[in-house]
Amino acid sequence: MSQPRYVVGIDLGTTNCVLAYVDTSREPDELDAPLVEVVAVPQLTRPGSVEPRVQLPSFLYLPAEGELPPESLALPWGPCERVVGELARSRGAEVPGRVVASAKSWLCAAGADPGEPILPWQAPEDVKKLSPVEVQTAYLLHLRAAWDATMPAPLVEQDVHLAVPASFDAAARALTVRAAEAAGLGGARLLEEPQAAFYAWIAATRGGWRSAVRVGDVILVCDVGGGTTDLTLVAVGEEDGSLVLERKAVGDHILLGGDNMDLTLAHTVRARLAEQGTTLDDWQLRGLVHGCRDAKEKLLAPEPPGEVPVVVLGRSRKVVGGTVRTEVRRDDAERILVDGFFPLVERDARPQAARRIGLQEIGLRYASDPGITRHIAGFVGRHREIAPEGPSAVLFNGGVMRAARFRERMVEVLSSWRGDAVRVLEGADADLAVAKGAATYGLARRGRGVRIRGGTARAYYVGVETAAPAVPGMPVPVKALCVAPFGMEEGSEAALPGAEFGLVVGEPAEFRFFGSSVRRNDVPGTVVEQWGEGELEELAPLEATLTAEGEEGRSVPVRLRAHVTEVGTLEVWCVARDERKWRLEFNLRQQAA
Repeated sequence: MSQPRYVVGIDLGTTNCVLAYVDTSREPDELDAPLVEVVAVPQLTRPGSVEPRVQLPSFLYLPAEGELPPESLALPWGPCERVVGELARSRGAEVPGRVVASAKSWLCAAGADPGEPILPWQAPEDVKKLSPVEVQTAYLLHLRAAWDATMPAPLVEQDVHLAVPASFDAAARALTVRAAEAAGLGGARLLEEPQAAFYAWIAATRGGWRSAVRVGDVILVCDVGGGTTDLTLVAVGEEDGSLVLERKAVGDHILLGGDNMDLTLAHTVRARLAEQGTTLDDWQLRGLVHGCRDAKEKLLAPEPPGEVPVVVLGRSRKVVGGTVRTEVRRDDAERILVDGFFPLVERDARPQAARRIGLQEIGLRYASDPGITRHIAGFVGRHREIAPEGPSAVLFNGGVMRAARFRERMVEVLSSWRGDAVRVLEGADADLAVAKGAATYGLARRGRGVRIRGGTARAYYVGVETAAPAVPGMPVPVKALCVAPFGMEEGSEAALPGAEFGLVVGEPAEFRFFGSSVRRNDVPGTVVEQWGEGELEELAPLEATLTAEGEEGRSVPVRLRAHVTEVGTLEVWCVARDERKWRLEFNLRQQAA
């Protein structure tokens, strides 16, 4: 069976989506044209106006009934009820209660089910809400329709690779897969975004990457996007005289990025207006945040203006029926954002944990410390054995890191830790790198290009109840059994050697799972009886009732086998002596068996 003609990469970003591809019908030595090309996605930029853009803003607008004529929302492939892209983004400053933004971050939300209709968050009752999965599906459906309207072969027939944050847990990856399946792209493979950015850099060098790095290098991929800070360490080694690349570590899921910066600027402008006698309510603040997002991008671009005007619809007593006109100043943006989010810190700095209040609003669990450099110091410190002197090179990615002032400050901090200049790997386009890199990765899977060794970003463990006498007032001790070691490759299986375990069947049971990004030497079957702070992280438990006719309430002896699927999720198989099998899907937000 012949392979699909196109290898496609999709960046389903927090702020923007990008669709890139490689035409494999071209000869490998055709270097006169770009190896990876980007699809210009048709989208509404104003009511009745459709324009192609290389980025599709990750915003969805839900118009009120009769708000806009149906013909003004027509796209080349038909009418739409939900507006996606540039028009949705611009409407955010005017009608913030009807705009969904940062839906991707809600896939990892604490206390909220991403499969339930919860967005726009805290929207008025007359707004029909969508689930984060449905919003992600809407973006993918728009990209699919744009491809089908532009390219000679349907997207569903191509080799599709979809990038996700390296820090996404198995549940968030599974939810992304669900969105892809709902969009008709169930065959899409997942790839970590920082790795995709690295593949894009490799492709951009046209073979020159081997002279840009050297054996012993540890490269920090610093990906700061609209909603998250995603960190990865890639080591350069040598094997049989050739350079090899291996992803060694990934950071935690840090909800910290451009969204935080937009909110910071909005609060700054709001405070200045208050000093001038104009008070903005919370509804107006939401609109101001959208306006500050646009202003930030203009002020951090090359050759920025001194200030950018912002208009907020009036609702306070001071401006009933009117609007508030103000501006965001370049000096404020640089001072507040650079020093607030990229402070100069020592190598032993760590993120500051704020004392938590007993009652909290349900919503996104944002990082309590806005200092990105402190989070990076904590990440590098946890993996000091990989880079004892700190990373020797850095690759920037994400829309936030387009700003030269942020990159300069980051290099200053990293160089101060080493006492030596950190090299910057240049050449990739931060806006398009993830999609281009995902397509490049797909090409490498076909043997055309270098592969970055990786596998699972963490080691995974299942909790096993210890056989010990009960002690009043003390919980039953639990051991952590390694089922998938760090770096286990997608599509591979591992059988756990050694003892059998008792599997509770026929009644509800709770399965406890743990993850570790620091225990890189554990192998399948390793038992961890005690662990220190930060060594193992307990993940959300999985509740399931495993059926076994006639054996309800019994404990069946089983051996365990782990399987990492092609989409990066984990399955734990429990195999009885008579070859009966039970599967536990590593989907932490759903009951599964």
